[in-house]
Amino acid sequence: QLQLVESGGGLVQPGGSLRLSCTGIGNHYKIGWFRQVPGKGREGVGCISSDDGSTEYADSAEGRFTISRDNAKSTVFLQMTSLKPEDTAIYYCAAGAGCFSPGMFRYWGQGTQVTVSS
Repeated sequence: QLQLVESGGGLVQPGGSLRLSCTGIGNHYKIGWFRQVPGKGREGVGCISSDDGSTEYADSAEGRFTISRDNAKSTVFLQMTSLKPEDTAIYYCAAGAGCFSPGMFRYWGQGTQVTVSS
């Protein structure tokens, strides 16, 4: 049983950066980052594998977001740069076997709010 906890969300101006953290990941699961806005389903942002640290990103995140993991600290990071107002959402980390499909993830954090606004 994993207990994932996200942190690092907040208010940032357009063009700014934030780094989200997800602790309690264990070292054997692929970790995905998702985001959700009211009235919509969870959108996959990207994921990182448990073994070689390979990553995949959604088109909306490619080139702006970077996922990394520190297995010694059981933590995964989502570094977000060049943030846009449309990045505003609740961001979740999840542990499982997939990448962009929420149904492939068994464990979820409680989410952290990211607001991009001037």
